[in-house]
Amino acid sequence: MPGFLRALDRNAERWALLVFYVLLVVTMAVEVLRREAFSYSSIWGEEVVRYSFIYLAWIGAASAVRERAHIRIDVIMHYLGPRLKALLYMLGDLVMLSVALVALYWSFETVTVSWKFGSVSHGLRISMVWFLLAVPIGFTLLIARLIQSFIHDLNSLRTGKPVFEGNQLFD
Repeated sequence: MPGFLRALDRNAERWALLVFYVLLVVTMAVEVLRREAFSYSSIWGEEVVRYSFIYLAWIGAASAVRERAHIRIDVIMHYLGPRLKALLYMLGDLVMLSVALVALYWSFETVTVSWKFGSVSHGLRISMVWFLLAVPIGFTLLIARLIQSFIHDLNSLRTGKPVFEGNQLFD
């Protein structure tokens, strides 16, 4: 089981992003084909694309935390030692964690209101709870990745190893 959990930890966001991206692209291609070739489009196609994109954004945010790929100004980091870098990254993770916890708490309010009143989407006629859950799910994944990042940075600080700074896009 630890091998499965390790693979899930490494690839969970990637697989979810792949599923939602394929769903988005295929649905959009089918809807464009239907509209252009048959002069007919469905109301549900636009909703599938919209909600797939929302899930992509929130799961992608969690994946970016794992990879340290969020946009940041890191000029000062080039002049700091490994211990100070680790401390700054840990401070950034704590600030982001506190914001994410508050946002997670408030994101459930929308879900509970939708659950309480039974709102459904216009085209798919599915409970809006499933679509509104994208935000709490995204923040939950983001919080889990922030905790992992914090623990990894803490271990780097203890051992004196260089902290993981993410893969660089440009030199």
